[in-house]
Amino acid sequence: MSTLPFWQHFAPDEDLSAPYTDRFRVRFAAHRLDLPLRVLPDGQKAVSSLLVNQASFPVMDALSENLTEIARSLAPDLIVGMPTLGLGLAATIARACGLERYVPLSTSRKFWYDERLSAPLSSITSPDKTKRLYLDPNLLLLLEAAERIVIVDDVVSTGVSLEAGVRVLAAIGVSPCAALCVMTQSNRWQGKFSFPVMSCFSSPLFKRVGGGWVEQDEL
Repeated sequence: MSTLPFWQHFAPDEDLSAPYTDRFRVRFAAHRLDLPLRVLPDGQKAVSSLLVNQASFPVMDALSENLTEIARSLAPDLIVGMPTLGLGLAATIARACGLERYVPLSTSRKFWYDERLSAPLSSITSPDKTKRLYLDPNLLLLLEAAERIVIVDDVVSTGVSLEAGVRVLAAIGVSPCAALCVMTQSNRWQGKFSFPVMSCFSSPLFKRVGGGWVEQDEL
């Protein structure tokens, strides 16, 4: 199934019911959005998917506005962006919160980087490909001067990627007061963090039942 038609338009104002076939419908602010279901490698579980860099501008604007509203309630003085899809969100949120800049983390190592300011990184969409997450040492002063750091990513699923970001910040003795993302995907990340993880919407893990998918009880 092609995901090209997804994330381009808002969905009708009505609920979908299980068993689901190819999509799951979520609500955020005054909108509903259909997310395609992606089958995990075991063939028996699936997750709903969102690629924010493939969304239409109206959908992306609505998501950014919702995230910004949450961010403002946290009164951050520094936004840290997770690569790759969290970087654009972090920049947009920082600007909307009246900040002059944000701090990007990176998976591309420059020759002046310090391995001590890095952590291994993997995700649910690339479980067999572990990279490293880096902080440019030139940005240390910004982090050390901040009192309320909010870390931004597109999706939090198992929490592994977000944990890597937290470890990089911990290497210089700082920690976020909160994390923001567009979607929390399942509840496998819960219990891993000492700070709140806030999102526009959440979606469950699904299990196969006959010719469709239903929400799976978790934890």
